[in-house]
Amino acid sequence: MFLMQKELDWHIFENKAQEHCLHRGMHKCKTLIYLLLYHAIFVFFAWTYWKSIFTLPQQPNQKFHLSYTDKERYENEERPEVQKQILVDMAKKLPVYTRTGSGAVRFCDRCHLIKPDRCHHCSVCAICVLKMDHHCPWVNNCIGFSNYKFFLQFLAYSVLYCLYIVTTVFSYFIKYWRGELPSAHSRFHVLFLLFVACMFFVNLVILFGYHCWLVSRNKTTLVFTSGPEKNGFNLGFIKNIQQVFGDNKKFWLIPVGSSPGDGHSFPLRSINESQNPLLANEEHWEDNEDDSPGE
Repeated sequence: MFLMQKELDWHIFENKAQEHCLHRGMHKCKTLIYLLLYHAIFVFFAWTYWKSIFTLPQQPNQKFHLSYTDKERYENEERPEVQKQILVDMAKKLPVYTRTGSGAVRFCDRCHLIKPDRCHHCSVCAICVLKMDHHCPWVNNCIGFSNYKFFLQFLAYSVLYCLYIVTTVFSYFIKYWRGELPSAHSRFHVLFLLFVACMFFVNLVILFGYHCWLVSRNKTTLVFTSGPEKNGFNLGFIKNIQQVFGDNKKFWLIPVGSSPGDGHSFPLRSINESQNPLLANEEHWEDNEDDSPGE
């Protein structure tokens, strides 16, 4: 629906550009610049939207899954403390540092795997997604490690797209306000374009600003307010940005994969376990029989 609306804006904008620019005396060079800028923004908008939709969410690799033997032991064991110890023994062999609020190993009882850091289970996709941020209905996809960069770029180019429409149509809105647009058809197009572009612009700026704030602190939507990992990955402003866009700045504006790492482990705020807010020593883990290992 969102893309259909943008395609409608595209056709209206081109018609208005030809009608108001070519047939009403605007210099052809200025018209050409307007159209080139518009199509350049539209191409990047559509490209990033496509990448956000069709880039599959990345799942944990096989080493995080319980083996057949461990799975049988875990499912057949009725004592919670023994189940917990089975997961502890497995987690010691993996690059996993985050724990649940009670200090237990983060285990997904639906996918039967130990969750890597920043990995969460998506109830819509029914899979565990690496560095999951959220499930986005507008792109019908999980936003996580594999496509978070593309999603941010999509928001950025959407904001730029709407802003461009507003700035180029606003002069004709002034003409409409002064009664200088004789055609009723033209008046409808101008009002419709300006209203839709402003509506999307305001909402997209808020959403884009929120995600920029998350990136600046290396957080995700799921854990930005609470949880043991809410501050543990904050490496500083520049490094936080590089964790999403990569070290090579020439790829920051292009929707190609450049995020560092494999999505299973991430640089920590502190190497020292005693100082790292992410890491919980086993002797500090709480025995809470009310909390299941799968939570």
